[in-house]
Amino acid sequence: MSTETFDPKAQPATYDPNAVASASMTEAAISHIRKQLAKNPAMKGIRLGVKKSGCSGFKYDIEFVEQAHDGDQTIRVADDILLFIAADAAPYVRGTEIDFSKEGLNSTIKFNNPNAKDLCGCGESFSV
Repeated sequence: MSTETFDPKAQPATYDPNAVASASMTEAAISHIRKQLAKNPAMKGIRLGVKKSGCSGFKYDIEFVEQAHDGDQTIRVADDILLFIAADAAPYVRGTEIDFSKEGLNSTIKFNNPNAKDLCGCGESFSV
């Protein structure tokens, strides 16, 4: 048996909501987004945001866009796909992996968000 000592000075730095957001997409999500973008060549990528909604507090908001909005962070997830992170969403989606799954006739975009503390039963909203 070992004994560990708690040292408050050894804790990570305070969470910085202004730090650059990081997000990623699985190959399945990239393939799905690529197919959707091919239907409208003017669109250059997707914009990930959050809105206050749902039973848990926030819901994800994805839209296909031609360019970043003011303050958006841009992540190149593939040679031909850009992911824009809305400035006000960055603290909520930092580290999120976007996935896509298809089961039978149902398909869905999934968000694997390490910041989510609670998810609603339907999986449409989350809290941090």
